[in-house]
Amino acid sequence: MTSDNASRSETGFRKPELLIGAGSIEQIEAFADAGADAFTIGDGRFGMRLMGSIPEDRIAEAIRAAHRKGAKAYVVCNGILHNDALPALPDYLKRIAEAGADAVVFGDPAVLISMRQAGVKLPLHWNAEMTSTNYMAASYWASKGATRVFLARELNMDEVLEVKRSVAAEVQVQVHGMTNIYHSKRTLLTNYFEHQGRSASGERLDAERKLFLVEEERKDEKYPVYEDESGTHIMSGDDMCMLESLHELMEAGIDSFRIEGLLKSDEYNETVVRCYRRAIDAYAADPAGYSFDESWLEPIRALQDPGRELSFGFFYKEQVY
Repeated sequence: MTSDNASRSETGFRKPELLIGAGSIEQIEAFADAGADAFTIGDGRFGMRLMGSIPEDRIAEAIRAAHRKGAKAYVVCNGILHNDALPALPDYLKRIAEAGADAVVFGDPAVLISMRQAGVKLPLHWNAEMTSTNYMAASYWASKGATRVFLARELNMDEVLEVKRSVAAEVQVQVHGMTNIYHSKRTLLTNYFEHQGRSASGERLDAERKLFLVEEERKDEKYPVYEDESGTHIMSGDDMCMLESLHELMEAGIDSFRIEGLLKSDEYNETVVRCYRRAIDAYAADPAGYSFDESWLEPIRALQDPGRELSFGFFYKEQVY
């Protein structure tokens, strides 16, 4: 199964999609100019760990901005949905369909039911976060209409490739950025501030983006903690970076490469997109003669937080956070 978003090079190689989240129209335009093929966008009521919540009355404008740049816009509805979120969901899905969304990213079957209620038909991208770990589960959701599965970041390379061989749907993997290691629907930061008698306004939470969890035995590792409408999130202490080994995933025919830009500056994210764009295009131009150029990584290293290592994540080892 293929996506019409990816183009074929003169060598016949089908380029994988380069995907990143965007929280504003300005980010969509900047990241597209840097080389992104597609964006995940959404409203914080229904999606979690978004680069920024785009309200319902501006979602159509964001979709149009992506399309003007020749990119796709996937609307994220991957939140842990409680009863109070369900009444508004069918109308929201209808609205994004009318606006021309290219797919819906979902994890909860309630999204599929709401789509039927609204009479909406859109491509479905299954993203169940840490539970999308095997080809049987992926095949089940493909049988229910999912055209793409986003694999858990905890899988190693062999497991990723086995899913790709076994599932009749596109396969997406994360190739760069931090990963989520804990999530709670509880507003732990707000509770923390209120317990101290301090303001817990949205502005205050934004200002406290540099809060970290630190282990007693590994005090040099900092795990970013932040809060959004979906609750509290603790992120990995390092950043995945598969640029050096991207060719292995391209050889295997992985369909979509996701860059996680959460808690990074726009400058950093634009730089990462450009570097991955360069590697993808170089491989597509000559797969047989491709060789990784170490200089492609230098712009990322120049902007990388010295306190956060670049790693291969779980792709080559059983990583312990």
